[in-house]
Amino acid sequence: MSRPSQVVDPIVAALQASRTVCVAGHVRPDGDCVGSQLGLALALRQAGKRVTVWNQDPLPDKLAFLDRARLWAEPRPGRRFDCVVAADVATYERLGTVGDCVRRRRVLVNIDHHASNAGYGDLNWLEAQAASTGEMIFHLLERAGWPVTPPIADCLFTAVSTDTGSFQYPTTRPWTFAVAGELVGRGADLGTICQEVYQSCSLPRLRLLRHVLNRIRLHAQQRVAYVWLRPADYLRTGASPADTEGLIDYLRALEPVVVAIVFEELEPALTRISLRSKRPSVNVSALASPFGGGGHPAAA
Repeated sequence: MSRPSQVVDPIVAALQASRTVCVAGHVRPDGDCVGSQLGLALALRQAGKRVTVWNQDPLPDKLAFLDRARLWAEPRPGRRFDCVVAADVATYERLGTVGDCVRRRRVLVNIDHHASNAGYGDLNWLEAQAASTGEMIFHLLERAGWPVTPPIADCLFTAVSTDTGSFQYPTTRPWTFAVAGELVGRGADLGTICQEVYQSCSLPRLRLLRHVLNRIRLHAQQRVAYVWLRPADYLRTGASPADTEGLIDYLRALEPVVVAIVFEELEPALTRISLRSKRPSVNVSALASPFGGGGHPAAA
């Protein structure tokens, strides 16, 4: 992955010149978002910065082990920051309520790997060829000369691993493995990460999975699989919206399926749609774009 100095160095300079920094992420944060936010925040705190980590939504339970320092906080309006870093956020709107809370800032830094990101920051580092934002944060820390401690390595390895589907997605490149290897060398605890992220499941999530599997619908000669989730389904199963993370992969895994879709009703007139594609010829990001969405060709 290329790391052009003319893009990265101004970001490093802005961070080094800042005393107060807010590291923000997108709504419904996944492993890449959480790992990138917390990894960068830990490094900034070690560098003597006053760091705030904000997200509209709570920290997912299965990723809570990454926040041993208890940095994750609920956003509050009225704060002023020298620098705000949006990590893994494809559009400013994806910041949710955090967007309104960070308007009093000197500089906005946008670090992201989504091809649909149009560059809404004052400083933008966009790498569509990067498999995760986590690996970009690793290179940023290396460029700044900030140590990657074991807790930071845990955060960034989780980011890289989850956004590559445990290094199974075609976005995985040779340099992705190189970064992962470096993080293991810096102390990433693979046993704990695998146990917390991949080998544990709450009973409410299991109930929600059963509900999803029982309600899969097939269309277009079984090439499209979809399922609807409604607020009542969470009440029935005891699950939360965070428990939907990864459920779409069960639809995608069906042998004839090319496109998997999860329709999640948030409000009577608002539905969140997640899409996955198994063929390069089907770009689900292009499908999502007219509706204000985006992401990657295989996941949007």
